[in-house]
Amino acid sequence: MDLLIKDAIIIAPETAHHHKKVSVRIVNGNIAEINENIAAEGMEILTLPDLHISSGWMDSSVSFGEPGFEERETLSNGLDTAAKSGFTHIALQPNTQPVVDNQTLVSFVKNKAFDKATTLLPIGAFSKQQQGEDLAEMYDMKNAGAIAFGDYKKSIANANLLKIGLQYTQDFDATVIAYCNDASIKGKGVVHEGEVSTRLGLKGIPTLAEEVVLARNLFLLEYTGGKLHIPTISSAKSVSLIREAKNKGLQVSCSVAVHQLVLTDEVLEEFDTRYKVNPPIRNEFHRQALIEGVLDGTIDCITSDHQPLDIEHKKMEFDLAKDGTIGLESAFGTLLTVLPLDVVIEKLTAAKKIFLNTPEDLFEINKPACITLFTPHGESIFTKENIYSKSKNSAFLNQKMKGKVYGIINNGILNLK
Repeated sequence: MDLLIKDAIIIAPETAHHHKKVSVRIVNGNIAEINENIAAEGMEILTLPDLHISSGWMDSSVSFGEPGFEERETLSNGLDTAAKSGFTHIALQPNTQPVVDNQTLVSFVKNKAFDKATTLLPIGAFSKQQQGEDLAEMYDMKNAGAIAFGDYKKSIANANLLKIGLQYTQDFDATVIAYCNDASIKGKGVVHEGEVSTRLGLKGIPTLAEEVVLARNLFLLEYTGGKLHIPTISSAKSVSLIREAKNKGLQVSCSVAVHQLVLTDEVLEEFDTRYKVNPPIRNEFHRQALIEGVLDGTIDCITSDHQPLDIEHKKMEFDLAKDGTIGLESAFGTLLTVLPLDVVIEKLTAAKKIFLNTPEDLFEINKPACITLFTPHGESIFTKENIYSKSKNSAFLNQKMKGKVYGIINNGILNLK
């Protein structure tokens, strides 16, 4: 790829180019020059309205479907959707059929993505078949390309299994992902426990279900050492617990889902199953605490927690519908309605540092071009026409959005909408 990105404002807080309008010359897929004025002779020129660029974004929690649930999403269309949504990297959850719990399946999903602009990074299951009984083949999966290990939306009930996993993964410097939810406390709950659940007559899930497991997991981390990532936290107390753990020097990171920062349980008034997610969308008190956690650095990264589901599993009674929302296409535009641009970019790139040990902002000469192209300006309403996923279960339909994603440059490929 030989390309000149013309007159783009760089959002890269850790570089000297931050907020400067420059041109970027890319030769053979690598950044060759960054300067205010670059001669364009013999090069393809890319110009877009109010163009801004940043280091490529990474989503730390994405589900597709293939293998096993191709009716929900295929790897090919899912990766194209991620590229059009601005993500150069996605961490793919193992919740497929069969479960990605061995090196053969890790290699399978990686090979399906070899010619795509978006890089697919598999998360291997922590336990065999995500059953929480025996450790999966983590070392072999790491050698095959898995970047971390976790059972998607399944809390590790066996404390000793988590302890052994944290000890074992230190031998090959791997990260354990531990979703936090006590099933006995959650019970048959389907939404946040509070005024709205009481008014609507829906069974509530107290924040305690998340917090009691999180506290246990942090105690185990303190005992064993190792690296622990807590995905999609949803409560004020969870933010406090992680803040305390970081102050102790524990190697713990965490994420929050976009919908937890933008929506509250007030959206449940119409019993719309698009808003049935796990953990549940909580009230304004917790939303504000999560935003504070993002702003003060306690929450390391933001994920779309993209989970495509076919209509048969969503268009049904609220209690029976499956949890989950798609979120890749709407992530950037909805985040800009609640957070400053620099923070949004920081939190959308931070997962690369957590899982790949690379800087969030990487604009270096002679390094591969890994760039997201966008504008932060303009407003629109998110509609079905903005959805590229096979499944349409978006919690953000008819929500106001700011800005627009143009596409990405990665793996020597330019992918524009």
